[in-house]
Amino acid sequence: MLPRIRPYLGRLILAFVCLLASASIALAFPQIVRHLLDAAFISADAKLLNRIALGLLILFAIQAALNFVQVYLLTSTSELVIAKLREDLFAHLVQLSPGFFTERRTGELTSRLSADTTVLQTVLSYNLSEFARQTLFLIGGIILLTITDASLTATTLAVVPLVVGAAFVFGRALRRASTGVQDRIAEATGTADEAFSQIRTVQSYTAEAEEVRRYGSHLREVIEAALRRARIRGTFFGILTFCGFGGVVAVLWQGGRQVLAGSLTAGALVSFLLYALYVAGAVGSLASLFGAYQEAVGAARRVFDMLEAESSVKDPVKPVKLPRPLRGEIVMDEVVFHYNPALPEVLQGLSLRIGAGEVVALVGPSGAGKTTIASLLPRFWDVISGRITFDGIDIRDLSLAELRGAIGIVPQEPTLFSGTIRENVAYAGIGADGSRPSEDSVRAAAKAAHAMEFIERLPDGFDTRVGERGVKLSGGQRQRIAIARVFLKNPALVILDEATSSLDSESERLVEQAMEDLLRARSTLIIAHRLSTVLRADRVVVIDRGLIVEEGRHAELLASEGVYSRLYRGQFRPGDALVG
Repeated sequence: MLPRIRPYLGRLILAFVCLLASASIALAFPQIVRHLLDAAFISADAKLLNRIALGLLILFAIQAALNFVQVYLLTSTSELVIAKLREDLFAHLVQLSPGFFTERRTGELTSRLSADTTVLQTVLSYNLSEFARQTLFLIGGIILLTITDASLTATTLAVVPLVVGAAFVFGRALRRASTGVQDRIAEATGTADEAFSQIRTVQSYTAEAEEVRRYGSHLREVIEAALRRARIRGTFFGILTFCGFGGVVAVLWQGGRQVLAGSLTAGALVSFLLYALYVAGAVGSLASLFGAYQEAVGAARRVFDMLEAESSVKDPVKPVKLPRPLRGEIVMDEVVFHYNPALPEVLQGLSLRIGAGEVVALVGPSGAGKTTIASLLPRFWDVISGRITFDGIDIRDLSLAELRGAIGIVPQEPTLFSGTIRENVAYAGIGADGSRPSEDSVRAAAKAAHAMEFIERLPDGFDTRVGERGVKLSGGQRQRIAIARVFLKNPALVILDEATSSLDSESERLVEQAMEDLLRARSTLIIAHRLSTVLRADRVVVIDRGLIVEEGRHAELLASEGVYSRLYRGQFRPGDALVG
């Protein structure tokens, strides 16, 4: 935390000075009043008494101002520090490999970003200052009680209505302000949740920086709402301080008049009662702060464990540049891979070549390793042994941004973000500096993907919001948006995992047309589920148990009476689907 706190050390020192001054005023108050009031009563000088009362009111007004400054500085500083911590944590998490996310629930990660960091924020903004304040009251109260010669008990309820009224008015304002802060935190958490759940899409389009910017934008809104809450909280705290000690002044003033009448002795009105209250309050507060400290320790450990997590897929120290123009040639050489050492190998020495501009269809039973191959090419995971090259260069020698920037992925279940159609298509063209693709390029990509047919029929066109994960669009429409993204990205290699879900005939026809245009003159790896795709491929590769068992054209493989022939006869059904 220290590197994030260091820029605000001046604010924290000023807040501590205000805290020390405020506590000093509170501790000095009983002794000052005792001696001054005794002097006033002995001399029976009413004007002196009035001046003392007025002076004390001014003193507590100064204390209220000090409390406001201290609360505002600590609260605003904690908001800035925790916002930076959240942004750093989010930026770190979206850079981690998908393997990290398979081991953790999304809710756990968002909890680290929200609930745990909120606990740390409470420690910074309230618990530390309250601990210092109550420690001063405890030690100072015990010392000063021991040197107090008289003890009096006096009670009054005169200030209770003022305190209750202030609590009612400011309590509602604080509740509304706190709700606003939590709502904005929820929005930021929703953005993070969406990015985590669609981490492959984020990383395949190398849009990590854009997600960090989106999250940072939400955090700035959180800061604005939190600063409004800090002003309300500071004012409330100052008023409570003024009312509380103003009531004591009133008691002293009234008691002083009784002393003048001879019914009370001077000084007995102050010291014992106030110091006893200081000590009792300090003990109770320190006990509750200890529990909060224990909670904060656990939260801090969880947050910083996340920050220290290392990605299993890392950028090379000195990345190599891909030669231009890109050809999209892929070679997998004796690749071995497993997801976990305790699990069996998914790929067992597999070798595969995809030539520049070649369309290769992967076919095989479920669990054969087809999706694993598609995940290894953009380095969502790294091979255990063997190697994969892109245009002759080992992909581990390429930066992740350059490698993934050269690959376009159309997943089996296209994942859309809960923005507009325009934002979803343009997602593929966001630059590292936050630059956006032009409107013409977005429309051209949508047209190439045959998406304009349904977009133009929507009331809001490209400004239509698609809902979370694109729930407002049909399966065929989501597929065409995903294809439009790849058109906009214009990669050298396309990885296409065909959808097994059935589409209506019109949607299927348009998707087929879009796919045909997309695959033209591009190296393509297709996890094929449809006979039409197998027939269109330059080569069919049959995978079984992590090995290539057959490859060739459809007719050749069908005539060979091997694995492909059995898959075809056992799984090909009306509806043009070859499920694998």
